Amino acid sequence: MPLHDMPGHLIRRLHQHGVALYAAHAAGVDLTPVQYAALHAIGAWPDSDQSTIGRAIACDKATVGTVLDRLEGKGLVARSADANDRRTWRLRATPAGLEVLAQLEPRVAAVQRELLSPLSGAEARELTVLLAKLVRALPGPGEAR
Repeated sequence: MPLHDMPGHLIRRLHQHGVALYAAHAAGVDLTPVQYAALHAIGAWPDSDQSTIGRAIACDKATVGTVLDRLEGKGLVARSADANDRRTWRLRATPAGLEVLAQLEPRVAAVQRELLSPLSGAEARELTVLLAKLVRALPGPGEAR
């Protein structure tokens, strides 16, 4: 099979396009795509713990810890100890974090539209369903098959 017909290669190329579009649309906001994903998840599920956010954004424990350290350092996320388990940290977006999310949400929506713009509406929905099916069916990094 030629390289340019291999699904893995095509997915990597599509990812490159997505990251470049995010960089263009999110210019002026100091957040990587993974930091945005974490902040988005924390905004959607306030008081979640680090493990829950890591699973939600498909990041291992070490990576999500680094991402959260950066978000906290930027004043976008606050951590507080769980009242029932002092080893667990609860996460909340700060007012500044919620403001950044409000700024980025329409930009990220534009990224999604632009990324899928070569497809018809039905094709875009079908691709999204198929990608979600693959992601759900395949083990994540470090997971057993």
